[in-house]
Amino acid sequence: MAMISLKSLGVTMSAPLFSNLDLTIGAGDRLGIVAANGRGKSTLLKYLAGELEATTGDITRSRGLRVGHVEQAVPDALLDRSFHKVVADALPLEQADSELWRVDVVLDSLDVPEHLRDRPMRALSGGWQRLALIARVWVTDPDVLLLDEPTNHLDLAKIGQLETWLNALSREVPVIIASHDRAFLDATTNRTLFLRPEQSPVFSLPYSRARQALDEVDASTARRFERDMKVAQQLRRQAAKLNNVGINSGSDLLTVKTKQLKERADRLEEAALPAHRERSAGAIRLANRGTHAKVMITLDDAAVQTPDGTLLFRTGKRHICQGDRIVLLGRNGVGKSRFIAMIRAAIVEPGTTPDIKVTPSAVLGYSDQALSGIGGDDTPLAMVSRRFEVGEQRARSLLAGAGVAIEMQEKKIGALSGGQRSRLMMLVLRLINPNFYLLDEPTNHLDIDGQEALEDELLKHQASCLLASHDRSFIRAVGNRFWLIEKRRLTEVDSPEAFFRSAAETG
Repeated sequence: MAMISLKSLGVTMSAPLFSNLDLTIGAGDRLGIVAANGRGKSTLLKYLAGELEATTGDITRSRGLRVGHVEQAVPDALLDRSFHKVVADALPLEQADSELWRVDVVLDSLDVPEHLRDRPMRALSGGWQRLALIARVWVTDPDVLLLDEPTNHLDLAKIGQLETWLNALSREVPVIIASHDRAFLDATTNRTLFLRPEQSPVFSLPYSRARQALDEVDASTARRFERDMKVAQQLRRQAAKLNNVGINSGSDLLTVKTKQLKERADRLEEAALPAHRERSAGAIRLANRGTHAKVMITLDDAAVQTPDGTLLFRTGKRHICQGDRIVLLGRNGVGKSRFIAMIRAAIVEPGTTPDIKVTPSAVLGYSDQALSGIGGDDTPLAMVSRRFEVGEQRARSLLAGAGVAIEMQEKKIGALSGGQRSRLMMLVLRLINPNFYLLDEPTNHLDIDGQEALEDELLKHQASCLLASHDRSFIRAVGNRFWLIEKRRLTEVDSPEAFFRSAAETG
């Protein structure tokens, strides 16, 4: 039995986000919603939750249906409340005293440590804040659970923990997940909706298998469209020939036949469906200026420490060579970001880190989790024009190609969406034209098309890089060497899979 039914639902903002959407959601459904940045995933969840009223089409919900909606951002009003209070405050007033025990049951199910439960939200990591929002909704005992980018800010251990928690939920409660995390969708969903402006296909498959099926449908549609258009052109050519003969001979029969051929061509062209072409969110392109040096960086048992001098780990004697795409593996707090910062300092200020030697020809392309390389108070146009000494017209063209529309180019960078800022950062990296990349969580905020484009660029240019990421699909696609940090040691491993399993099992 359907709990939520959509019939011909459509939403248009500056352009159509989706239209003619038919969808039913019922018990047993684990639905993944996939779309490019800004193409309607969060909007659709708000319609499902009843927070927006349909203007085109209909939404029907079971009577008395309780929908739990976990949004991406933490409301400011919750930041000064403790983890426990944020969850407890979601209980209805009549249950606040008698059923407070339910809060601890939910927190236990999410393995929230006791010492974090009284800590204010603003003092928690982004990962724990996400889990607090999930707990806050789950304690209300919803009939349907909606999750908007639930893996944002989660490390691999918490992602594995969330996967285990979701897969243990009663199948009576449908779960709808809007996400760009391909591996997470594969692990938690059994249906996939590809949200598109015209027709939005749904497959009863998890993401990767659904994507293969979608590619086959798109390819078949493209072939059929090309075939139909060729037939229509042939009909028009035949009609033109008959028309000339009819005019010269004065035959009414040929005139009628000409009209029929044109009408057949018109009907064929109207019915022909072109293959879907995603409106571009902006191209991601990188560069690699190359170098004659075979060894880019030499590590001579460098000590990676906290700011107060506490040892996190030692690197041992290691080399980063041209063409290496090294992925750092390790739990949160082991020192991955500190290590990346040390490598950056050694490149930017040669000689300041004696245990890290960098080839003089190294040119760095660096991006951290906060995208600090692009200041929030600057504008994209001013930043690109000034930093790379290109004229205004060239800067505007580059920005538009990267997905920063004309109307956003003179607004502050801080006003851009996460996806736009990520693509702007990729443009900056391309213009720097480096031969060595340091990337800390580079797929944050990128949609799946952006993630795949970044993967393709790193592989195509045979870029040398050291990166840290929680994106398992990205790690598998890009990495050709893997360094694991644990027990204060850095060791090279053949594959990331054992670490992925360990993180999931002990999250």
